[in-house]
Amino acid sequence: MSTPSPNPPTVLTVDDSPVMQKTIQKILGDTYRVLCVDNALDALNTIYKESILVVLLDVSMPDIDGLEVCRTIRNLPQFADLPIVMVTARDKAFDRVQGKMAGATEYLTKPFSPETLRQVVDRYASAASSS
Repeated sequence: MSTPSPNPPTVLTVDDSPVMQKTIQKILGDTYRVLCVDNALDALNTIYKESILVVLLDVSMPDIDGLEVCRTIRNLPQFADLPIVMVTARDKAFDRVQGKMAGATEYLTKPFSPETLRQVVDRYASAASSS
């Protein structure tokens, strides 16, 4: 288990499931600062206030779904390069196409293994530190 650096990179998880939020926090919390919100407005508010490494975004949420949140973020020029990983149980080809069209950087299907989630986030962390 690695010790978190004094200022670990911040991962934002947007999911209306407290269980999923806790799961992601448990998997990534030893390496990253994990912020959890459960709706679109809090997600947008958070990306403005915090320096976010990557957004883990659930597709199925009440009110405004993850695809709409993704499109909204992509329409803001300052967040054009922010990695957005759709984290969802929807795994049909059509769902993946919708995610890509909304601007998702990557698509991760639930249930996922802790290793898979770590690999995805670590990839963006290493890309950010090398830029």
